[in-house]
Amino acid sequence: MNSGSVKKSVIIDSDLEKVWLKISKIIKLDWLEGQKSTKVLGEKKSGVGAKRLISFKDGSEVEEHIVGWRPKEYFSYIAVSGLPLEAYHATISIEKNKPKSVKITWESYFASKSTKNEFEDFKEFLSTFYSQSLKNLKKEF
Repeated sequence: MNSGSVKKSVIIDSDLEKVWLKISKIIKLDWLEGQKSTKVLGEKKSGVGAKRLISFKDGSEVEEHIVGWRPKEYFSYIAVSGLPLEAYHATISIEKNKPKSVKITWESYFASKSTKNEFEDFKEFLSTFYSQSLKNLKKEF
C-alpha cells in the first residue's frame, strides 16, 4: 500500500466572510479545474453529512461526503468513489492572513494499492489539480 499527502495554499485579497461564502457552497464549484457540473446527493446541502457528485469534462465522476465542518474555518470530506485510491481524506481551510486577506489551504491524505509509479503519477496530478483550482478561485476575487 502506498500512502501520501498533497498540500497547496493560496493568498486571496478579500475578507474571510466573502471567501468562506464562496468555498462553503459545496455544489457551486465553478473554480474547480475541469469541473463540468456538481450535484447534491440527498437532502443535506452543507455541513457534516452532505454528499456531492462532481462530474468532470473528461467524463469522470467523484462522489464525496462531508465529514467535518466548522464555519469560517474549514470543511473536510472523503471521496467514496471515482478516484484510483483506497482512501482519500481532504480538508479545505481558511484563515485570516492580513486585515483584508485570507489564506486558503487544501490538504489531503490518501492511500492506494497501485504501483509506486502509478501512485507518484496520481500524486503529481493531484498537486497540479489543487494548484490550478486554487488559482482559479483566486481569480474570482
